[in-house]
Amino acid sequence: MVARADVHYFGAGPAPLPTAVLEEASKVLLNYKDKGIGLCEISHRSPDANEILANAKAGLTYLPDIPDDYEILFLQSGGSGEFSAVVYNLASIWVEKRRARAEKELGASVSEGALKTEVLERLRKEVDEELKLDYLVTGSWSLKASQEAARLVGVQHVNVALDARKANDGKFGRIPAGLEWNLTPRKQNGGPALVYFCDNGTVGGVEFPAFPSNLEGDDAPPVVADMSSNFISRKVDVSKYAVIFGITIVILRKSLLPPESIHASPELLRALDLPVGPIVLDWPAIAKNNSLYNTLPIFDVWVAGQVMAGPIQTYGTKKIEGQEEASNDKAKMVYETLDKYSEVYRVVPDKLVRSRMNICFRVGGGDAEKKKAFLAGAEKRGLLGLKGHRSVGGIRANNAVSIQGAQKLVKYLEDYAKGA
Repeated sequence: MVARADVHYFGAGPAPLPTAVLEEASKVLLNYKDKGIGLCEISHRSPDANEILANAKAGLTYLPDIPDDYEILFLQSGGSGEFSAVVYNLASIWVEKRRARAEKELGASVSEGALKTEVLERLRKEVDEELKLDYLVTGSWSLKASQEAARLVGVQHVNVALDARKANDGKFGRIPAGLEWNLTPRKQNGGPALVYFCDNGTVGGVEFPAFPSNLEGDDAPPVVADMSSNFISRKVDVSKYAVIFGITIVILRKSLLPPESIHASPELLRALDLPVGPIVLDWPAIAKNNSLYNTLPIFDVWVAGQVMAGPIQTYGTKKIEGQEEASNDKAKMVYETLDKYSEVYRVVPDKLVRSRMNICFRVGGGDAEKKKAFLAGAEKRGLLGLKGHRSVGGIRANNAVSIQGAQKLVKYLEDYAKGA
């Protein structure tokens, strides 16, 4: 039997979990707090479940310094569910703001019945002409998110402000400068309902080096970032984002929730031919019920809390900056080795936007047999999960491994290159 300590797993998702967390998980699955029942068997509305939820929130708040005016939600349906949720929630808020403004501006001059008709007519015109959702498409997941938005509200309402493939011979791998993006213009009375980007693309290994400066400002639209694969890997200024999500966790400004932001009624959305989202993706409903509107997988939340506790214990007051240093060090040593043997390896993305978390490269110019031999040799050394995403092939190394795992990968890259 292969020992866990002899294996380093580089898969991007599912990704490796700390061994200590898994060992403790095996215990609580059988007997949680010596109560004779397992963690997966307790009620999601029990005091124990509420304690687990509170601990996970506390750890998640502490590590990246989430401000007090943000809410943390735990949901189901994964990242793909949030592709839909951001559309349902933010488009609904955009419509409601326009409805309130129209009613205020028209209300003094018309009767109640005529007002409703006039407001609806004006809203239809504004939705048809002005409702836009901006997407920065820099990889497979942001592309899927933009396609889901178009499926829900219609392609006429989706503005692909950046398609990075156009600057890279039809392939992802670069992020053009912000001046080249075709963002919906900001207006005094509103701009796009959202601007969406995926901070780190696991398929092509492209990562935004920092928050886009052209999305800043007091008049900036709500910025949504998918951080499923790089959250708590580096320090970010959460206050610049309206929404951050990662798999089943959503961090959003409280101003997007009642009473500050009211969502349009289902009746109004239907009258405007806009979709009404399912209740399990409705952020106000989830927030009102402390993420317990429906049955929450408490075991998953417990694991998340334990994972958060690791960096807190390891890095102390350095918080996320300690985690960032470790991530950067591992990425640097791998990239430097790949660049050193450029005749053997080719890194996929442009150097300016290389992901620290998903290192994507080709062996022997993408030769299928050389890739096969590389993977077989890696497996013999206990380096698993290096096969690239099925849609693009190649090699992909997830940086969520230990420093020892990164060092062993570097040693293998050196040895393979010298023997190639």
